[in-house]
Amino acid sequence: MSLSKKILKILNNPLIIVFTLGRNGWFNWMDDSSYLNMLYWCVFHKKLDLDNPKSYNEKLQWLKLHDRKDYYSDLVDKYEVKRIVSNIIGDEYIIPTLGVWERFEDIDFSKLPQKFVLKCTHDSGGIVICKDKDLLNLKAAKKKINKSLKSNFYWQSREWAYKNIRPRIIAEVYMSDDSGKELNDYKMMCFNGKFDNTMICVGRYSEQGVRYYHMDRDWKFLPYVYYENIDEADLEDLKPKNYEEMITIAEKLCVGFPHIRVDLYNISGKIYFGELTFFQSGGFDNDFTEDAKMILGDKIVLGKS
Repeated sequence: MSLSKKILKILNNPLIIVFTLGRNGWFNWMDDSSYLNMLYWCVFHKKLDLDNPKSYNEKLQWLKLHDRKDYYSDLVDKYEVKRIVSNIIGDEYIIPTLGVWERFEDIDFSKLPQKFVLKCTHDSGGIVICKDKDLLNLKAAKKKINKSLKSNFYWQSREWAYKNIRPRIIAEVYMSDDSGKELNDYKMMCFNGKFDNTMICVGRYSEQGVRYYHMDRDWKFLPYVYYENIDEADLEDLKPKNYEEMITIAEKLCVGFPHIRVDLYNISGKIYFGELTFFQSGGFDNDFTEDAKMILGDKIVLGKS
């Protein structure tokens, strides 16, 4: 994408501007409710109803303000969550960790394999994918990681669980399947302790851009995101052979939550845990159709788990 197109995209999307300013502390003086009301207006051009929330995005904003438990911070910490999840479903589903550090300068790259992934434990987007250590631009990697280490993801969209996480860096084993293609991301959407549907993310790094397809428990297509010319036969090819096992894992991990997304990978037929997500797109998902926003909103029962 050219620089002019990037600038135009930002100007046409005030949310990007507010998110950037928010993440850099410009709105730290605002209380969470006021800040979320401002963001909601920027995205949806309507008032956020926190007294009687109905849509999916409204209810996620309500949960940010009212469903706050200290242990949620460990569940969104990319290092701590592995221990918790492995105790529930087993170590065999966990992507191996190669190391954890407080500072980029402490990483001994000579002890890392040729391929690996660096992640900041406390945010979203602080990631460096290394497919060949000999070609890794250490200066660029350090700049990106250090920028993430200095930021607090909470301030961007007031996702409370991120506020008090200790910033660290982890290295993970680089995962790829037999085809060598980009891994498909299976995001298992769960409501009130039960699995409901799977959102597949396809083509995240392709020229066409990522596409999101929702499939129900029986792998039937759900028209939650509008696309033209969808070939459901192609979607059938994306169904993992061990889909039922993925559902079982999701339902073990979603117990006790009004809504949570269990992100899994299926690599050459083996299932791996990715992360737990409380607030999809920060509760500002505008890819859903208007009908889908209400359908998904109805599934969240506030005040219960």
